[in-house]
Amino acid sequence: MGVIDFILNVAGVLLWFNWRSLGFDPLAQSKAATLVGTLRRAEARPQRRWPYLLALLALLYFRALLYWEIGPSVAWIPSLKLGAIAIFFRSDIFLRALLFSVLSFGMWLGVTYLWLLLMSLANGREAEPDPVQRMVRMHLGMVDRWPWPVRLSVPVLVAGLFWVGLSPLLAKWKIVPPPVSISNLLEQAGALGLAAYLTWKYLLAGVLALYLLSSYVYLGHHALWNFLALTGKNILAPIRFIPMRFGKLDVAPILGVALVFVGAELAERGLTALYSRLSL
Repeated sequence: MGVIDFILNVAGVLLWFNWRSLGFDPLAQSKAATLVGTLRRAEARPQRRWPYLLALLALLYFRALLYWEIGPSVAWIPSLKLGAIAIFFRSDIFLRALLFSVLSFGMWLGVTYLWLLLMSLANGREAEPDPVQRMVRMHLGMVDRWPWPVRLSVPVLVAGLFWVGLSPLLAKWKIVPPPVSISNLLEQAGALGLAAYLTWKYLLAGVLALYLLSSYVYLGHHALWNFLALTGKNILAPIRFIPMRFGKLDVAPILGVALVFVGAELAERGLTALYSRLSL
């Protein structure tokens, strides 16, 4: 069931981005006063966006039915890992299965946008002509134009507010213990908000690994490799003052990956212990 949930979450994220991407079509949105606006599509009518959103909503509902029907028979307990804690759901109650379906997709979508935000922070305005970075900026919208300190604070603020809104429902359904006070709820939200940054470790490690590979293996001239080279270089900038080149060997990406995983592991342990104390 975990594999099925993984595949359906990927499908849901793709449906979301298909729905969003159609809104970026310059031929669909441009005015006739511009050169692009004078162009016309070959098909009879522009592609509609709403079927993608409708398909996504149907996916979330019908997979909840699937979890509700099959989950109890295979003793499957749905769970979400939120960095500092893991929350578990009963698959034998439909509303709980539906809540898990929505939250599981929401977590995947949130992580995807956090990755886009990290690439926005890493590259700033350096990659203006790069088509991959332009795609990042289109999906982030106005957030990409905010000052970098504000963008950096987005994960903790959004994740914290999300927990403040969700915690009462989870406590009512006895999924998590109820907070003892408003201040306790805000402290929990802060801990889980900080845990949102832990999702960056996989992207950081992946980018640095590909950056290392592309440094020694010619993978062709493609916008994606140029984007990864720029992103990897910018990510490593804070530790470039350390001598890490030995002849033709540059160990900076290896050190970067090690620092990412060690730092993330220590941070996760600390946040888990903090949340545990706040939940007593």
